[in-house]
Amino acid sequence: MLNDTLSPATDLVLGVYISGYHITALVVNLADGSVVRPSARRESINSWGTADEIIDACSTVIGDVLQANPGITRIGIAMPGPFDYEQGIAYIKNNKKHGALYGLNVKQLLADKLGIATTDIRMINDAAAFLEGEVFAGVAKGHQRVIGLILGTGLGSAKLANGVAEDAELWESPFLDGIAEDYLSERWFQKRYYALSRINVVDVKELAKFYKKSNTVKNVFKEFANNLALFTANFVRANDPEMIVLSGDTAVKASDYFLPAFKTQLAKLDIEIPVSVSELNSDAVLIGAATCWLK
Repeated sequence: MLNDTLSPATDLVLGVYISGYHITALVVNLADGSVVRPSARRESINSWGTADEIIDACSTVIGDVLQANPGITRIGIAMPGPFDYEQGIAYIKNNKKHGALYGLNVKQLLADKLGIATTDIRMINDAAAFLEGEVFAGVAKGHQRVIGLILGTGLGSAKLANGVAEDAELWESPFLDGIAEDYLSERWFQKRYYALSRINVVDVKELAKFYKKSNTVKNVFKEFANNLALFTANFVRANDPEMIVLSGDTAVKASDYFLPAFKTQLAKLDIEIPVSVSELNSDAVLIGAATCWLK
């Protein structure tokens, strides 16, 4: 559960997101869920690099933001799993992202580089952090049962019950003729549009530009909406949430083209609960990471 009785000294926390491709750091004010925008720092990470290269890149960004914002001593870090977030040990392998960290105590390595105690660092799954951020300061604020989907290059999923979020880990769950991520990621848009048109597009944002002029594009978005509704209906039935939150590049940049059809299809499947697109966007993960210090 979240504890909202903070003292001024603990209001500011450094939220950090270490993804497969970048590290982002941002100071979060836990008194009201706002972010200190001038503190934002984002840098690329070589996810194929050695453990030293990855830790050095991350500690440099974190250290620079801490130095520019004296007085902040608490850090909340969101990372993808599998990961022992309590101990800080990475178990990521076979996905070409940060494989060199497998079996290493990332929390200890970062603390040593930064010259701080491991007790100054708390860690959380990135999908769970996204939903924690939305419930703390975003479109799901005040709700107790929420499910979230991150629609981007891959598929992320999270669920929150009784104020505690966790990774739902549904990306590789069986779905249609494959797994969920096969049908609910940006890659699906690219492959499906190419199959119908023999034209390659860079991403969903580029595809959306042709929506009004192309029936093929409209059909692709409609098919995506139907697939998303079918998948989400099962997710809803398993968790009985009060609302659904969508995030990720696909949701943020192209929801106008699939959200109405998605809601209509959900209703046909007897699912009628509020659906909202994130307004915090990437900040949700950083805010959620910072809320580790409210537990």
